[in-house]
Amino acid sequence: MHLKVHGPLEPLGGEQLAQLAERINLRGRGGAGFPFHKKLRSVAEAAIKRGVRPVVVVNGSEDEPACRKDTVLINRAPHLILDGALLCAEAMGARTLVVGVTRESTQRSMEAALAERGLSNGRRSALRARVQRNPVRMVTGAAASLIRSIDGGPAIPPGRKVSASRNGVGGAPTLLSNAETFAQLAIAARIGPERYGNTGLYDEPGTVMLTVSGAVARPMVIEVPTGVPLRYVLQLAGAPPVPQGVLTGGYHGKWIDAATVNEAIVSRNSLDAVGGSLGAGAILPISQDTCPLGESLRVAQWLAEESAGQCGPCYLGLPAAARGMEDILNGGGPAALEALKQVAKNVKRRGACSHPDGSAMFLESTVKAFTDDLAAHVLGNGCGRPVAGVLPLFEGGRAPTGIPGGQSEENGPSRQKIYVDWTLCRGHGLCADILPEVFQLGADGFPTVAQAQVPRYAEAKALRAVRRCPALALRIEDEAPQAKGPSRNLPVLSQGRGRRALGR
Repeated sequence: MHLKVHGPLEPLGGEQLAQLAERINLRGRGGAGFPFHKKLRSVAEAAIKRGVRPVVVVNGSEDEPACRKDTVLINRAPHLILDGALLCAEAMGARTLVVGVTRESTQRSMEAALAERGLSNGRRSALRARVQRNPVRMVTGAAASLIRSIDGGPAIPPGRKVSASRNGVGGAPTLLSNAETFAQLAIAARIGPERYGNTGLYDEPGTVMLTVSGAVARPMVIEVPTGVPLRYVLQLAGAPPVPQGVLTGGYHGKWIDAATVNEAIVSRNSLDAVGGSLGAGAILPISQDTCPLGESLRVAQWLAEESAGQCGPCYLGLPAAARGMEDILNGGGPAALEALKQVAKNVKRRGACSHPDGSAMFLESTVKAFTDDLAAHVLGNGCGRPVAGVLPLFEGGRAPTGIPGGQSEENGPSRQKIYVDWTLCRGHGLCADILPEVFQLGADGFPTVAQAQVPRYAEAKALRAVRRCPALALRIEDEAPQAKGPSRNLPVLSQGRGRRALGR
């Protein structure tokens, strides 16, 4: 059926394929938008220079609740994706093809497509092809996370940034791109660059796939030519005639206001020009009767939970940013706004992957796009509108998983409370260094709180803060109800032991 719909596909040489991608200005459709022809040439040059065979990886991981385009594409047209991937593999002499997915449906679809082509992971196969299934996590879709999982490690980014084009799967040069990117390449290879360029804009020809959800009557995945007015796409999905704002590019994207929606067209350059982002192709309008800051707070809290938990700007900075947004909604005033801006600025360009950068961009865009609502919350008593929860965060009632957050044993309601004894505290500041989730230092160098709940994921750090306090000014009490007897105190070092430890 695939061949009846699309017709046969002739192989192309490596430079032919790169020239084709360049002529149609093909860019990665996973969010970053990197020119595909540059990536293809970089991998080929690295493989030739080192004398090794490259690897081709299709990234079909779709772990953001607002994105479904790749899932639909893999489930409905897996062979179109494989066409593009196999074109690249044959042109570069690759002997390994891996398709990364995170959903059961996409795994079944792609495995069936590989079987229909007679492709397997057997050692005697001319091309070893397999599907790599990873957990549904926001950071799983990062290129470095997928490569690490293919090599047998956890599906989280490594502690350092590496170039997949030079050092990817098994240390070999790796061509890794989004599933839609390979499908677009297969279409262009069949019909040629001239015919491909007859659709869409001159400088961004072809089509794009969009996931439209949020405050719409008909959530959908839709394929449209570039150059289509954004308002037309919103009308097809049944969005409000005058939305309060539209989130473009997903949860690592940017908001645009109602006036800007009428100016925007569906293209990477156009959305960038009006302050939006094509990103991963997610479009989410919200109506006039919901609080945009409250909706954004829910997303910010989810983004914080989706951290891989291994670098400070992400693990500590994103929860702090979410608390800053919550402080604004709770009447924290201008100080809360400035604190949020500072935290968002501090997390950028400091993480092991793009998750903190994208999350910070989302928060900064929220502050810029909804100035009237922001003023109502910062300077007044709030906007008075409810939070309807129109931005999707959950699937089938399942809470998103993440570190910290989700449904693991380390999450859930706090079981402990930590106290500061002001008669002993001398402002050494170690508590803020060890437990920044709870303690922050004021202008005088002392903690800004006298007591606070301890997040379950930070209980070990809280106990460490108690034990290392030079003045022994901290204590922890268990807040969980006990079956018998009163609440117990967690063990705290005696003063004698504490002095000996400091002496050592």
